[in-house]
Amino acid sequence: MRHIPVVRRRRLGEELKRLRRSAGLTSGQTARLVGWHQSKVSRIETGVSRVKGEDLAVLLDALGLTDPQLRSLIGALAGRGAVDRGWWEAYGSAIPPRYRDFISLESQASRARTLETSVIPGLLQTPEYARAVTRAALVGLPAAAVDALVEVRLARQEVLRTVTPLRLHAVLDEAVLRREVGGPGVMREQLRRLSELALLPQVRVQVLPFTVGGYAGLAGPFVIFSFPNINDLDLVVLDHLTNSLYLERKEELEAYGVAFRTMCAHALSTDDSLDLIAVVRDGIRDSA
Repeated sequence: MRHIPVVRRRRLGEELKRLRRSAGLTSGQTARLVGWHQSKVSRIETGVSRVKGEDLAVLLDALGLTDPQLRSLIGALAGRGAVDRGWWEAYGSAIPPRYRDFISLESQASRARTLETSVIPGLLQTPEYARAVTRAALVGLPAAAVDALVEVRLARQEVLRTVTPLRLHAVLDEAVLRREVGGPGVMREQLRRLSELALLPQVRVQVLPFTVGGYAGLAGPFVIFSFPNINDLDLVVLDHLTNSLYLERKEELEAYGVAFRTMCAHALSTDDSLDLIAVVRDGIRDSA
């Protein structure tokens, strides 16, 4: 992907090598099947070379991979819409490259663990709240561009409604509930919607109350993605105003995994979190 480092290419190469061996092929036999030099197959499998979308599709065909979910996941890991074009491609330049990469990963993930310290997670936002967040974060953005980004955010929420939905575990700082983004009416409706979604079997919401004091996530929000079919390919995404940082080294994944588990242990239970969300919602008053 545009922003994913060499480590990711190497892991992708390892998966392609595993598929080749499962198909009973040598690298030389694979090269002959696709009409390449053996060195090209080797460079891809070792992560030395990037693989273009059209080349990856040819390679997967030669390896006999027909599972659409696994093909799509490998394409997402390779980046640039390889193998399959996602729905987000239709929005073209309205979606920045780093956001397209994030959506691609999100659409292929089986689980997402996220910490939010300022706003409701995008997958749980109402249209009005999403619009208010977008306007506040991207000051001066034309109305048409705001509309497009809100539409994209709502489309992303389909990952929670598929036959095998994304399993989302969100830990929210209490400040997320109390910051009245968009005004009292918008925030009341958002908290009502949050309570509804938190009852879905694939969604788990916990709140870190102010009484916890300092905690590991004070450094900022993050998302940990886990993927089906391919082992050991968890990925941490740190999103900043102008860029996204992807972390995938073993020690980084372990650190964020431990931090998330620790925050879950200190956060309110799901039931107590729902109670606090209701208290905050009922306490919102319209401005005089």
